[in-house]
Amino acid sequence: MSIKQISEHIWSVRTWMIIPVHVWAVVDHDGVTLVDAGVPWMAKSILRLINELGPLKQIVLTHGHGDHVGTLKRILQVHSVPVFAHRKEIPFVEGRTPYPGRSKAVAQVAKGVLQPLPEDEDGRLSPIGGLTPYFTPGHSPGHVVYYHEKDDVLLTGDLFNSKKGKLFMARFTPDPEEALRSSAIVKQLNPKRLEVCHGDTVFQPAEQLDELMKR
Repeated sequence: MSIKQISEHIWSVRTWMIIPVHVWAVVDHDGVTLVDAGVPWMAKSILRLINELGPLKQIVLTHGHGDHVGTLKRILQVHSVPVFAHRKEIPFVEGRTPYPGRSKAVAQVAKGVLQPLPEDEDGRLSPIGGLTPYFTPGHSPGHVVYYHEKDDVLLTGDLFNSKKGKLFMARFTPDPEEALRSSAIVKQLNPKRLEVCHGDTVFQPAEQLDELMKR
């Protein structure tokens, strides 16, 4: 397990599960926003980091697969905070509907724990905790990435994987064409730094996007 500050306002917690697994703590003027909740054995390290940076204000999810919600129950026992996901993701996480490509619905989070990310009157996701969410379906129906404008960092969950600074489309993506369309957000935002759950940092990721689409 390792904890690393990756920019002025963002810390990463990483563990290994054959491949790396990352979650991020984002410090705002009035507290901490946790982005994703990893796998269960990350709970102790995440809680320790929150105690150092705190207080925890909220948790936001890129999506609801098991390796992104594994510490939720433990963290919520210590910190009673809201947990947000895209409204299109919530039925799948709660086990009301099977995820695409899966034959059976499985509840990853108990009903009533998740709240939909706030949206404006035009359906655009509203800023939260110093982050701007963007709807990027494909890997899951309600997948979201989070952009920290001040630090120019894009936290992309499982929109991508990476290795040695090179972008790849995420494995086990049931709708790769939709995920590829969603990846255009990288060109739109042109972040200096991109972080993935499974992989390492990618600098100047927009420069790789044309090659990625060709592959």
